[in-house]
Amino acid sequence: MTTSDAIVVPELFVGYPGVAFGGYVAGVLAERSGAKTVRVDFRGPVPVEVPVRIAGTVGGGAELGDGARPLATAVPAELRVDAPGTPSWGEAVAAAEAFRSAPPAGLVDCFGCGLDRAPDRGLRQHCTPVPGRALVACGWVPDPALADTEGLLPAELVWGALDCPGNWAGRLLGTQRPGAVTAALTGTLLRPVTAGEPHISYAWLQDESGRKHTMGVALASADGELCALAEALWVDPRPTA
Repeated sequence: MTTSDAIVVPELFVGYPGVAFGGYVAGVLAERSGAKTVRVDFRGPVPVEVPVRIAGTVGGGAELGDGARPLATAVPAELRVDAPGTPSWGEAVAAAEAFRSAPPAGLVDCFGCGLDRAPDRGLRQHCTPVPGRALVACGWVPDPALADTEGLLPAELVWGALDCPGNWAGRLLGTQRPGAVTAALTGTLLRPVTAGEPHISYAWLQDESGRKHTMGVALASADGELCALAEALWVDPRPTA
């Protein structure tokens, strides 16, 4: 929830333990920015259940945290991502079922992809590779409990659905390590997402360099119409001595 100058991220929207879910935070900042396409950079962990300053910035951006050292910043941006063809609904459902039957290592109680989250308490973005395609996907029906009064998924939760699929693309298609974090998320929302209707989340690997991994992420309707598109930068944890 937000006021004119602060945000308190409810504990429900957690990514790693005690840390706010990056996709949700990105969505809140994107909404404050008001630009159609926004890049959100994360510079530190955002706590849950603690008031954190939020403010607009010059040029139509927004920032979260101390103005001298903000935890996250948002600026209007351009998105240069070409989404591959959307997997079929059957392929996406099969990929999600594969995730749940043989969960990847390193799962946490994440609002975006936590395995034990009930549909009304998480996004359940359970993506694994689609056979014959260089991408991961999952079939997903947003729970009506997550919708607003018009039955639509709030913008910050649509942004949330653009977060975890990139993680699983980096993990399962590339060399990304467990414990990686979202360093930046550039996204645009293209059409409303109606709760209770089937959707397809999918992501693909774009580039890797050292600890950095860049993925494209898309959310589409069951018939393949794009609802949202993003580019995500994930960074591996520093090696331990």
